[in-house]
Amino acid sequence: MASETVISIFLGVGLAASVGFRVFLPLFALSLAAYFNLWELNENWQWIGSITAIITLGVATLLEVFAYFIPWVDNVLDSVAIPLAAIAGTAVMVSTIANMDPMVTWGLAIIAGGGTASAIKGASATGRLASTATTGGLANPVIGLVETGTAAVVTTASIFAPLIAMFLVVIILAFIFSIYRKLRPKT
Repeated sequence: MASETVISIFLGVGLAASVGFRVFLPLFALSLAAYFNLWELNENWQWIGSITAIITLGVATLLEVFAYFIPWVDNVLDSVAIPLAAIAGTAVMVSTIANMDPMVTWGLAIIAGGGTASAIKGASATGRLASTATTGGLANPVIGLVETGTAAVVTTASIFAPLIAMFLVVIILAFIFSIYRKLRPKT
């Protein structure tokens, strides 16, 4: 029972981290996983495994992925995606956590899910903005490809090997923190 709870938390954190790179891709993957009974979601989130949710999230995923390959559109999309990532990161955590008190579930979802997604989305948006400023947006499609690939890898790991996904999330967050420390003004 306790191991199921820990694994469900790892799944949620991994998907929340992926949301930081692409908001809809992890939700689409979670929808497919629920539809094919790979993961059982909380009772209130069963709808995400419906055909309607799969189609809607699939279309949203395609639109989002391709929009990030268009310089300048990607920056506009980031301005919307930053708050959306916090909401989606919280939502995937709430939908996946098993066997916990609702108060603890929501607290963990907001802090670990929304916080992880926000930190990663904020860092990627900042990196894309720097790329736009230094390359006129020419390097942005490469950044978009790396982010989409990272989101796909972490999402896949989250669904099939949550422990590996958690390890990947720690590496990603450590990488972001190390860049932040290098760029932070010395006082």
